[in-house]
This record gives sequence, structure tokens and C-alpha cells, in this order.
Amino acid sequence: MSTKIYMLENLGCAHCAAKMEERIGELSGVSEATITFATKQLRVTAENPDAYLAEIREICSSIESQVKVIPRDIKVKEAKKEEKETGKKKDLGDLPVIVVGAVFFIIGNVLSKTGMETASFWVFVAAYLILGGKILVEAAKNISHGQIFDENFLMCIATIGAFVIREYPEAVGVMLFYRIGEYFEEKAVERSRSQIMDAVDLRPETVNLVVGEETMEIAAEDAKVGDILLIRPGDRIPLDGVIISGESRIDTSPITGEPVPAAVRSGSNVTSGCVNTSGQLMMRVEKPLSESMVTRILDSVENAAASKPKLDRFITRFAKVYTPIVIFLAAATAIIPSVATGNWNYWVYTALTFLVMSCPCALVLSVPLAFFSGIGAGSKKGILFKGGASLEFLSKIGAVVMDKTGTVTEGNFQVQEIVPTWKYSEKELLGICASCEQRSTHPIAESIVRAAHEKDLYLDRPVMLKEIAGQGVSAFLPQGRVYCGNKKLLEENGIPVSVKEKEFTGSVVFVGVDGRFAGYFVISDTIKKDAKSAMEHLKEMGLGTVMLTGDEKASAEAVAKEVGIDKVYAKLLPQEKLETLQKLRSEYGSVMFVGDGINDAPVLAGADVGAAMGSGADAAIEAADAVFMTSSVESIPEAIKIAKGTNRIAIQNVVFALAVKIAVMILGLLGHANMWMAVFADTGVAMICVMNSIRVLYKK
Repeated sequence: MSTKIYMLENLGCAHCAAKMEERIGELSGVSEATITFATKQLRVTAENPDAYLAEIREICSSIESQVKVIPRDIKVKEAKKEEKETGKKKDLGDLPVIVVGAVFFIIGNVLSKTGMETASFWVFVAAYLILGGKILVEAAKNISHGQIFDENFLMCIATIGAFVIREYPEAVGVMLFYRIGEYFEEKAVERSRSQIMDAVDLRPETVNLVVGEETMEIAAEDAKVGDILLIRPGDRIPLDGVIISGESRIDTSPITGEPVPAAVRSGSNVTSGCVNTSGQLMMRVEKPLSESMVTRILDSVENAAASKPKLDRFITRFAKVYTPIVIFLAAATAIIPSVATGNWNYWVYTALTFLVMSCPCALVLSVPLAFFSGIGAGSKKGILFKGGASLEFLSKIGAVVMDKTGTVTEGNFQVQEIVPTWKYSEKELLGICASCEQRSTHPIAESIVRAAHEKDLYLDRPVMLKEIAGQGVSAFLPQGRVYCGNKKLLEENGIPVSVKEKEFTGSVVFVGVDGRFAGYFVISDTIKKDAKSAMEHLKEMGLGTVMLTGDEKASAEAVAKEVGIDKVYAKLLPQEKLETLQKLRSEYGSVMFVGDGINDAPVLAGADVGAAMGSGADAAIEAADAVFMTSSVESIPEAIKIAKGTNRIAIQNVVFALAVKIAVMILGLLGHANMWMAVFADTGVAMICVMNSIRVLYKK
């Protein structure tokens, strides 16, 4: 199975998008189809997605005739140009029609007031055809394809019905108001979409390629690994690479959210998307545009937008039921009271208001747009959410569970104390332990090896080196069988540890040589500067804080006490972390786990929401639902705040849209509503919900 992405040009109706998604997903051989209205993207998973392109195009055009399905693998520049030109055509096409229709509507009203009924009727007909011609044509096309109860059909029935009962000004006025509302709704969606995409799409269109003594401008996608690029002060770093000359400070906030500029010089790695603030730089390209950070972030956001939360899926299912129910109520309202009272005009008019408001676009559009805005807001602050479902779950957690090393602490371990307990000196003990640890990638092991190199110690090559998960290493050296690890490792191998339990200032590595306890190392880590404030913010939100770590209990508790973490579970193996996490779920409900190591991947995958530090292992980042690019602890409460705000806005949109529609229905039945109010309940509410959805982008 492979997944291919297509762009849906001219897609204008969120409810229609939901219908397209359902029908494409029902095609034989298509395992999954997802349409993201916010990005106008269709993702199709099948053996050969392109084989279904003709059927996909037929489905889309049958639901919205102007929609074009285009494979996304066209150049970014061409896509942007096409979209820009399309937008300008729409601007020039819709506004004159609305203005001319409004003029005819005013003339018709003036003629009606002066008693020229026949003339006013024909002016109203002309105004109606000018304003509603496009909608009448679309409705006819859709009916011919079997699509009856769409927005175009409902507007046609409602306004033609108004003509039948001689409410000419109302019919034309409602169509005019509808076209104005539709125009502003479309502009609001386009603006919100572009604001979100501009926030995350940092891909450059061109780069300055240096060839000999000359500099030439080429397309960013044409830059190859090994090319030399010129970056002037104020330029954005175009691709991932290495500085080969020059010194400067770069603003990393577009990628990491970190406001403090970082110093770079020859040999420094730089990430695309950051901004060069001062000196001129020359860099060597290490990754092409398709693999650079700016593309990875954009892909992450687009992938996240395609992952729909439960609320979004519920609204899509609800919309299928909602529209037929409202149409049934409209038919019942038109017929039953009219038969009973004989007042056909009044009840038919009331039924028509029901039809106008029956389109569920405000509901279907605003919920996914709210989640997309939340994803965009997170990316601006260096927080990559991998889906709307992640945001939804994150807003409902009861506790934050975290690893210690690399999450609460920096992970830059240093040997603070070497205590020999047998015949070896401090240097000899360091050399023995470093010889065992030199192949390990664990931060504590690396700190021991680094300390040995700093003292220029000779390291023996170990024989039969064996790593014991969660305990340490065992090896044969000239001194004999050596064990380096925790107390449990030595005692299980018959080496009694004579050191009494005490509160060490850091992690402790015990060393056993040839069956004897030879000494221990005290290695400390640095607590992240923002760890304490982050825990305070989490407690202000009413969330529990728990630490799960494989480190010694005394060291873990000392760190937890300093930063303010509620509970600590230490000396845990990877599988024990997962078991403890399950117990915490029964206590707190949904929980979030934050980690950065390879051994954290199972726990990240097993948590309700898993978050990985951006500086962590690839396996952890892959398994996580969210990634903190800054690796700061403060990103945890920030992510939860964005998630809560996003869910709150999505629910506000649903409640507001339903409340207004229900209120107008009730007012209509009581004789206090008209079609103008019904149009507001449709396009007006949709526009307000769209504007509400993007608020999360601007929250500080």
C-alpha cells in the first residue's frame, strides 16, 4: 500500500468535502481516503492511488463541479502561482456580480414602493438571475449527478418558493445576502488558511549559489548536497547545512520558538528556517530541500491536519443526519399546519427559512479549522503536534509523567566524584570503567569516557562486552571480570557492595573487579532552567506530575524535590516503566508521557499522549504524538494550554452554530423569524466560527 496526496483546487464547501471523502473511501481497493479542507488536500491509500484518479475526479466534480484534482508532486512555485491567479479571478468574478445584483435589487424596491408592480417584478427577476444564476446552474449540475440536498439546491428551493408566494423582495434580498455571506466566508477561510500555512511554510523559493567568485540565484529545489550558499544578514537559512566561513548570530525562534539568538561560526550546523541576524555566512548544503527541516515541519503539520479528532468525526457523522432531519421538518412545517389552518403562505414561508439554514457547513468547517489552527500555533512555538487527535487527548489528561534524563535535566552528565574502595587509585578505577563503557551511547557512560579522555588515560579494548538492560555492562579486561552499573548488577553477580545507602547528589555507578567491590562514581546532571517554572504551571492547571526513571532513587528524588514533581518511581527497567504508566492511568485517568531516549519509545507509544524532546532519539520522536523542538520543559504546559484552547474553541463553534440554528428554527415556528435571519444562521454563523477558529494562532 502507498499513500499519495492530491490538491483539490476550487474546493469551497466543507460539507461537500466530507461527502467526497466518504465516496472515495468506498472505492474498491482504496483502504483509506482523507480530505483536509483546511489544506485542500486529499490523501489516498491504495496499491496504486493514481489508478483511481479518473474515478476520484468524477466523484469530486459530481459533488462540486468546479473542483479539480491535481497530484501534489508539481513544483511549489507553480502551485503557489496557480493558486494566486485563481484567487484574483475569483475576486474579479464575484464582486461585480454582487454589486450589479445589489443595484437591481435597490431599483426593484424603489419601483415597488412607487406602485410600478409589473416593472418591479421583472427587475427582481433580473436581479435574481444575476445573483442566483451561478447557484441555479450548480444545483442543476449536481441534481444531474444525483446530489440533491446540497447548499445550492436548498437555496434555489427556498428563494424560488419565496417567488411562488409573491415575496419577490425577500427572494432576491436573501440571495443577495447569501452571496455576500458566501463571499466573506470564502475570504475568511482563505485568509485563515494562508495565515496558518505562512506560519509553518518556511520553504525558500530561491537560494544564492556560490560558484567560484560569482553568486547566482537558483530555485531552492535545484540546490544539491555539497553546494555552497551565501547567506546575507537578514536572510533566512534556506536549507540544512554546515557553516564553512563567517560568524553570526541566528534567530532560531521560527523553528524552535527559542527567543535567544544562537552564535554560529565555521563548523556550526545550521537548520533551515532560522534567520541570520548579523554577519555574512557561507554554508555547505547537507540536505536537499525535500529533506530539510522546513519541509519536515510543513509535512508534519499537513500530516497532523489529516489526522482527525473524535469531535471532527462526530460532526461529520452528525451532519449526515442533521440535514435530512431539517428538510423533513421543513416539509412537515409546510404541509401539516397549512392543511389545518389554510394559511399556506405563512407556513410555506416558515418552511423555506428551515431550508436556508439546513446546510451544516458552519459545523463541518469550523471544527477541523480550529484544530488546524492549534497545530499551526504549536509549530510557531516549536511544538509539532502529529494530529488533531493528539490535541484532543492532550486537553483531557489528568497527569504529566516524565523521564528524568534529557527531559527534566539537560543530560550533560559529568563525573563529580571517584571513590576507590579497593587497591585501585582514582585514575586506575576511571580507566577500568571507561574501558568498559567506551562503546556505550548512554549519557552516563559517555561522561565517564569523556573524563578518562580529559586525563589522557589509555583505555583497554574489552573482551566479551555485554550490556544488561537497565543495570549496566559486563566485560573482561586484563584486570579480570568487570561489572559497571547499579548496585543490583553487582549483588546479583555475587559482589557485595559495602557502601551504605545515602543521598548522593547524582547518579552512582558501582564498579566490581574480579569478584571484589572496587569503588563507585558519582555523576551529576544539570537540571533544566525552566523545569521548576514548568512544574508550577502544570500544578496551576490542576495536573499531577510524576517522574519515571531508571536512575537511582536518591538521585531521582533529589531532582524531583528541587523542581517540584509530586511522585517519583526510580530504578525502573523499560518494561517496568510501561507497567507503572498503566497503574498511573487508573489513578489519574488519561496521562501524558514525556521522554527522549530509545528506551522511552514503548512508554511513549503506550501513553494516551506521548511527547518527545526534539534532541532525543529518532525512535522516541517517531513513537511520540508531539515533539518539542526546543527540548524545553516549559513546552509541556505550553502544549497543554494550546490543546485546551483549541478544544474549547472547537466546542464553542459547535455550540454556537447549533444554538443559533435552533433559535432561528424556534423563532420561525413562533412567527418571529424570516429568511434573512436564516441566511445569517447559515453563512453568517460559518464566517463567525471561522474567525473564532484562528484565535488560537494569536494567543500569547
